[in-house]
Amino acid sequence: MTPGFLNLLNGRKLGLDIMKSFIYALFMPRSLIKPAAFVSPASYEAALEELESLVQRLESGELPLDQMLSGYQRGAELLKFCRDKLEAVENQIKLLDQGKLRPWTAE
Repeated sequence: MTPGFLNLLNGRKLGLDIMKSFIYALFMPRSLIKPAAFVSPASYEAALEELESLVQRLESGELPLDQMLSGYQRGAELLKFCRDKLEAVENQIKLLDQGKLRPWTAE
């Protein structure tokens, strides 16, 4: 590390543990970083609303890089959730169109 970087950290009065954590996270292999668990939205509508809001924030260009990345990841998860819900509804409609009203169960 450069002396200027260490001076910056010391100038901000960061504790040794915080500096160690920062340096470890900075150089830790990405394969060891576990993404946060996906929290399912309450409904399709809630997921769509969150996704629309997220897209607006991402397109604004005002988010820091790390928030843009986590926002993109969350958006991909929400998109998959919405697609899965729509596919389930489509499958239910296919059952109804065949003239048989059968209980539908998610696979």
